[in-house]
Amino acid sequence: MILGIDVGRVLIAPGDSDRPDTSFIDGPLEAALDTPPCVDMFDVVPALVERFEGRVWIVSKCGPRIQQRTLQWFGHHRFFERTGIPRGNVRFCLKRSDKAIHCRELGITHFIDDRADVLEPMAGIVPNRFLFGPQRGRIPAGIRHVATWREAMRTIAP
Repeated sequence: MILGIDVGRVLIAPGDSDRPDTSFIDGPLEAALDTPPCVDMFDVVPALVERFEGRVWIVSKCGPRIQQRTLQWFGHHRFFERTGIPRGNVRFCLKRSDKAIHCRELGITHFIDDRADVLEPMAGIVPNRFLFGPQRGRIPAGIRHVATWREAMRTIAP
């Protein structure tokens, strides 16, 4: 079992669905670093890392500037120390569809993302796909919705 986790709106708090927090992307570096983690993330992710025996990867779609901010956010929040995810287990890509390529290369069996359009192309590659956070509309077949990190823990690693 190998777990993959997205970053934005999964590890890092999104604001709310009507007024997303853009300070991470558009604001100054200080505001980006102060963007909070998603509620309960630092409580649940370490337990998932243990459950998956350290086989956890971060797979995120973003350009070079946001890649750098993401790594700085990880450092600022002591992400790797607090979660137990190895520092080298981070992959970035420039297109959402490329996440499926990373999943195939890494053998990921479980993936958590906040976007159905990212999870759908993983059909046949990642058997356990989880749509995270508040969602509008129908959840596609083969994808399970987990609204919170606590629910993710109960669903992914019972």
